[in-house]
Amino acid sequence: MQDVLAGVWHTLTGEPLPAVSLNGAESVLPGTFRVEAAATAGVAAATLAAAELLRLRGIDPGTVSADARHAAASVLSERLLRVDGAPAPDVWGPLSGDYRACDGWVRLHANYRRHEAAVCWSLGVPAKLDAVTKTVAAKTAAEVESAVVTAGGAAAVMRSREEWLAHPQGQAVAGLPIAEIRQVGEAPKNTLFDSDRPLGGVRVLELTHVLAGPVAGRVLAAHGANVLHVGAAHLPRIPALTMDTGQGKRSAFVALDTEGGRAKLKKLIARADVVLQSFRPGALARIGFGPEDMAELRPGLVTADLSAYGWAGPWARRRGFDSLVQMASGIAEEGARMTGADHPVPLPAQALDHTTGWLAAAAIMTAVRRSVVEGGSWNVRLSLAGTGRWLDSLGRKEPVASTADFDDLLEDVDSGFGKLTRVRMAGGLPGAPPRWDHASHLPGSDSAVWHPVGTPDPATVPTGA
Repeated sequence: MQDVLAGVWHTLTGEPLPAVSLNGAESVLPGTFRVEAAATAGVAAATLAAAELLRLRGIDPGTVSADARHAAASVLSERLLRVDGAPAPDVWGPLSGDYRACDGWVRLHANYRRHEAAVCWSLGVPAKLDAVTKTVAAKTAAEVESAVVTAGGAAAVMRSREEWLAHPQGQAVAGLPIAEIRQVGEAPKNTLFDSDRPLGGVRVLELTHVLAGPVAGRVLAAHGANVLHVGAAHLPRIPALTMDTGQGKRSAFVALDTEGGRAKLKKLIARADVVLQSFRPGALARIGFGPEDMAELRPGLVTADLSAYGWAGPWARRRGFDSLVQMASGIAEEGARMTGADHPVPLPAQALDHTTGWLAAAAIMTAVRRSVVEGGSWNVRLSLAGTGRWLDSLGRKEPVASTADFDDLLEDVDSGFGKLTRVRMAGGLPGAPPRWDHASHLPGSDSAVWHPVGTPDPATVPTGA
């Protein structure tokens, strides 16, 4: 796993790998893809990036460490979440799933009402599983994918690895780095707020939805960032993911489809240090909030853009989710072949989402470091498909029958949702052990303003620690 991490660290920083302790074996999760290696590298890269910020503050970070079993638990965090001792609500909508077409398989993502409506409208069926199943079976997988995507929904044909590599989008993804950090404006050097934590005093405005973006924000919060998640009251949410990824963040609503909401967003950006967003590529730019636009509002800003299929190629603006990227890029097809199954077999976790989130946090902290050392405004870009391509490049491991027990990695915390049992923050940083200052807040329960460091938000719902 050391070589995997060294490659990631060099891509992010151009520097040799610092001292780091990687523990555990790649025998925690089933399957042949090296999910543990990728997850451990993501955790370690983020923790190393936090350590470098500590060094900037004159604090000895100690030797960074990452454990494969803890990293595996982290990419399973929403599945391990408990609410008042019971499993968290299911994250999948009733119509989400893999469907057999007349010539193969296609996956439909219908967790949100608008995506479910796109499936039903494009196929001409009611929102009933048997009706969708019957209609899909009479069409080719490509016909279903095209119809649903054209209607504004989310779908993906199960392709083989070879088919994906030959596909124009697969070729576009192959030409992109796993993470890109680029300067998008001139600015004086930033100054870090006096703190004993890597990101103490750093304001992070998070404009994200499931799942990679919220994971990145959760990591930044654990290293001391003041993270404000901004959503909209009318948009649907997946409760289990909101509870799981909201650790350490405040949550507010701002209506970006109104002039007043966009004006409020401008005020928030003007006083932010980082803006993390996972809208489709170009969506925010169309309403005046592209990376360069935001850098003009706040010179020295670090922006981070996360997407499904990357920022280049014919699918750059296509809606996508982890499960769809696994179908499109050959992962689910290979899983079926390796297990002898007659249906798609994905990774044992939403590993593309989670690992992308950890890598994004690492890239953001690296860009923050550059803004302090070099000055300038910086933009970070990652994608689920790029993480999938990187995972594929790591080779394969011998399959194992997983018997992992993660109970010792869980902790209880009180929240507005009830008592949450969550996965403890991964990554060892002796100089400033990562922690969340509070549990997940109820959506929209905080005010959409920045408060002085150390000042509690009066609208905050009491959540324990």
